[in-house]
Amino acid sequence: MPVIARVEHFLRRSAAAGAAKAAIVDGETRLGYAELDAAADRLAAGLAARGVKSGDRVVVLMDNIWEAPLSIFAVLRAGAVFCPVNPAASADMLAQIFGDCAPRVVLTQAKYARAATVAAAGLAAPPLIVAARAVTALPPGVAGFETLLKEEAPAKCAPDGAASDLAMIIYTSGSTGRPKGVMIAHAAMIAVSGSIAAYLDNGPDDVVLAVLPLSFTYGLYQLIVAARVGATLVLEKSFAFPHDVLARARAEGVTGLPLVPTMAAMILGLSELKPGALPALRYITNAAAALPPAHVAGLGRLFPGVRIYSMYGLTECARASFLPPGELERRPDSVGKAIPGTETAIVDEAGRPVPAGTVGELVVRGPHLMRGYWGDEEATARALRPAPTPGARQLHTGDLFRADADGFLYFVGRKDDIIKIRGEKVAPKRVETVLHACAGVREALVFGVPDPVLGHVLHAVVVRADPDLDDRAILRHCARNLPDLMVPRKIEFRQALPKTASGKVVRRLVLETGTDR
Repeated sequence: MPVIARVEHFLRRSAAAGAAKAAIVDGETRLGYAELDAAADRLAAGLAARGVKSGDRVVVLMDNIWEAPLSIFAVLRAGAVFCPVNPAASADMLAQIFGDCAPRVVLTQAKYARAATVAAAGLAAPPLIVAARAVTALPPGVAGFETLLKEEAPAKCAPDGAASDLAMIIYTSGSTGRPKGVMIAHAAMIAVSGSIAAYLDNGPDDVVLAVLPLSFTYGLYQLIVAARVGATLVLEKSFAFPHDVLARARAEGVTGLPLVPTMAAMILGLSELKPGALPALRYITNAAAALPPAHVAGLGRLFPGVRIYSMYGLTECARASFLPPGELERRPDSVGKAIPGTETAIVDEAGRPVPAGTVGELVVRGPHLMRGYWGDEEATARALRPAPTPGARQLHTGDLFRADADGFLYFVGRKDDIIKIRGEKVAPKRVETVLHACAGVREALVFGVPDPVLGHVLHAVVVRADPDLDDRAILRHCARNLPDLMVPRKIEFRQALPKTASGKVVRRLVLETGTDR
C-alpha cells in the first residue's frame, strides 16, 4: 500500500483494497473505486496535456455530481491545487474568486460554462474552461470534459509531491464580506480527515449521504473521509425535496447523515415520517451552524438509537470540536471538546486563558490549521498568531465561547454579533435557542435595533412551522424563559431566511430584506 503523504493517495489505497466497491453513487451512475481511480489518472493526464503543472490552481465549479469528486482527485494527481466553488455563487463573487486565485483551468458543467467564461473575461491569462454534461455544442473556446477523460494515462501522472504542498484553496462564503481563499496543505487535510474518521468510527461499510455541497468544507470532508476509509458516498444535489432524498437514503442503506439546522427543521416538519425511517442509519452529524437543542431532541425521537454528533467547525480548520453522543443528554447545547490530535482554548482580549464559565474567544491549535489566506498576509496575521508552544501558531476563530467545569465548549456567538442592551452584552444565540424551543417555530434569528434609551432592543425574525402561531404566543414564551432585557420587542414573520449554499443564515441579508407577513 502507498504511504499516505498526499490526499490523492486515499483513492489509490481504497481502490487497491476494494476495487469493485462502490465509491460514488450519483443517481443511476455507480462508480467503483477502481473505476474512479483509473478515471482520475486519465483526467490528470488530460490536465497535464493542457499545461497544468504543480502548484497551478484549478477551479472545480460543479454541483454534487460524480464528475466533481473525480475532478478533485484528478487535479491533485496532476500535482495542482483544487479550488472548489459552488455554482450558486453570484456573478460578482465568481469574478472575485477567479481574479484572486488566477486558475489555469476551470472544470465545470455545460450549464455553468457561460458564467465561468464571463467571470474569467477580465483576467490577464484567462483559464481554459472545460465543461461536462453538454447536450448541445459547446461555445467556442470551451473544451469537453469527456475529451480530457480520453487521454491515455501514463504510468506516472504527476511529479512527486510532499505533504507540505498546498492541496486546496477553499473560499469562505462571503456572508460577512469579501470571500477569502483559505489555503489548506495536504498534511492538514490528512490530519483532520483522520481525526474525523476516528471519532465517527468510519469504515468501508459506511454509506454516507452527501447532500451538502462538496464546494464547502463540511460537504467536502464527507468525500475526503469516505475515500480515506473506502466508504460509499451517495451524492444528492439539494435537500429541496426531502421526501425523495430520504427515500433514496433508505434505498441505499445510508449509515451516515450529515446535516445542517435547516435540514433538521425540514426533517422534523415531515409529519408522516415515522421513527425508524432509515433503518441502516447509525449516526447524524451537524457542523455548519449550531443545532438548537429542540432539534437535537426531535431528531433523537425520530431516529432512536442513532448517534448524534454535535460539532463545531470553520473553513480555516474544517473541524474544531465534537460532542461524544453519550454526553448529548447532559449537555444538549454543547459542541464538545477538541477533536482528536488537536487543542482548543478560550482566551481574553490579551490572549490569556479565561476561567471556566467566562466568555472569551476560541483559539484552535493543531496540525489541521490552514496555512493562511491566499494573497492576504494582513488577514493571515490577524487569524494565525503565536501559540504558547515556541514556533507554533494558533487560529483565532473570532467566535465567542465559554467552557464548563469539565472543559466542554459552548458557542456564544460571533464577536461582531454581540449586542449591548442597558450596558449588558447579549448574545443573540441565547435568545434564538429559546425561540427554537417554542412550539411552532421552525427557524429564528435575532438582531439588535438601535434605541435612544436602552442602546439597543432585540427584534426577532421567525419562520413558522405552525401558521396559527402569533407574535403574542412567542413573546409570552420568551418572557417565561428569558430575562426582560432579552425578550424581543418585535416579532417579524418570514417565509424563509436567506442562507448561503452551506446552510448558514446570512444575517446581513435578513436585515436588508423586508417583511412578508
